[in-house]
Amino acid sequence: MSDRFLVVTGGPGAGKTSLITELARRGLHTIPESGRAIIREEIQSGGDALPWADRMAYAERMLERDLRAYEYAQALSGPVIFDRGIPDIMGYLTLCSLPVPPHVAAAARADRYNARVFLAPYWNKIFTQDAERTQTRTEAEATCAVMRETYTALGYQITELPRADIATRADFVCAQRVN
Repeated sequence: MSDRFLVVTGGPGAGKTSLITELARRGLHTIPESGRAIIREEIQSGGDALPWADRMAYAERMLERDLRAYEYAQALSGPVIFDRGIPDIMGYLTLCSLPVPPHVAAAARADRYNARVFLAPYWNKIFTQDAERTQTRTEAEATCAVMRETYTALGYQITELPRADIATRADFVCAQRVN
């Protein structure tokens, strides 16, 4: 377990990536979400490891990338903020009514983050869709709920981010993070 590894999770369109960008701007080490990068790569290469094509292959690609990111973060000093963590893959599979393979569950149990996980709640005011974020508002709310349940079941404590501007959210995380 690494107490200095902090996760921001939640549903799509809840401001996670904007928060991570602001925290990076403030000089913190950050790890971007793997899902968006995989979507871009798969579209460019004509692959089908996509959430609207082969969901299990997409989950496996996320796991590979997230495990590499976790290992990479070991070499960084100080706090590291992750835009989603390995347990998000379990949540994603649960949301898709797909079985969680034993190796995915084992990775989520073995590669631990700080016990406090920041949850970006669904927030209708800022929710938007784009080419990579195609989920509906209902799916975004359901994703947020599943991520809360998944992390809680793994023994994490959920700290909900305030529904506030990015600077306020970043101040909130910085005030609560471990040094």
